Amino acid sequence: MSHIIPRNVPSVEQNWLNDLANAISDPLKLLNWLKIDPTPWQKGLAAKKLFALRVPVSFVERMEVGNPYDPLLRQVLPLEQEFEVHQGYSTDPLDEQDNPIPGLLHKYHNRVLMIVKGGCAINCRYCFRRHFPYQDNKGNKAVWQQSLDYIASQPQINEVILSGGDPLMAKDHELTWLLEHIATIPHIKRLRIHSRLPVVIPHRITPALCELFATSRLQIIMVTHINHANEINSDLTTAMTQLKQAKVTLLNQSVLLKGVNDSVTALTNLSEALFDAGILPYYLHVLDHVQGAAHFFVSDQQARSLMAEVINNVSGYLVPTLAREIGGRSSKTPLDLYLE
Repeated sequence: MSHIIPRNVPSVEQNWLNDLANAISDPLKLLNWLKIDPTPWQKGLAAKKLFALRVPVSFVERMEVGNPYDPLLRQVLPLEQEFEVHQGYSTDPLDEQDNPIPGLLHKYHNRVLMIVKGGCAINCRYCFRRHFPYQDNKGNKAVWQQSLDYIASQPQINEVILSGGDPLMAKDHELTWLLEHIATIPHIKRLRIHSRLPVVIPHRITPALCELFATSRLQIIMVTHINHANEINSDLTTAMTQLKQAKVTLLNQSVLLKGVNDSVTALTNLSEALFDAGILPYYLHVLDHVQGAAHFFVSDQQARSLMAEVINNVSGYLVPTLAREIGGRSSKTPLDLYLE
């Protein structure tokens, strides 16, 4: 199927839309691109039927050619372990799928989360929403308006979190409509955007988007999702600089993943590389127990041990909070590093 970008889309926005349209969706094409023999991985390639493969070329270009265990490749390559069903793992690990208002999650007292768009630029194999019913949570203005009406009726809410999917899959004109409407609600002070798109397609940070952020009355926080230092390149750093110039606070959340970043060296390098790019480490999550991702599991004991060493290697402000999210709880749960 060919992808045609409308002629009236501004050229700077067309850049990231073209990158999105040209993302790789065939595991064999991905392995061939990286000059990796697909034979040992054949059984796993069928896992794309469980959860589609999607990875932009710009992200693939940061992977090591010839290395099937590259930490960026491991995040996106379908594996046969995804067919295994594990006790204690769920298709709804955070109890999110019974939300009374489509596209809106009110889990925490002072903030709500809006599912702005169901799609992502990259499909991460460990995603805790890989089974989420996005078809019942459409990303359009009619659904968003229901969320806005609810938010306006709840004065204790002072922060709106845009999530997904990926909220930056919305085009600039859609985000302009949404931000302008959120800004009319007087008790909302902050807007937080959780996105992987600036990481995998740095072109997504357009001048129009930066202007929107810079002129909003809301405090804008961008939470990137970066798991390994190799994800950070000069294009990403440039995009982050543009966001900082637009008065956006930059934070990062990561997931602790076996075979990706489960070493002191990887976590130390990640924190250093994030700060070099102008991003402050925020959270390091232990794996959410979603079916299909058990092969990424790192035990709490190992997680604590790793972070205890990371603390010895970096300045305190570069240490993310090690935490897990538990469905039904009113906040994330930090893991005590010194719990025996």
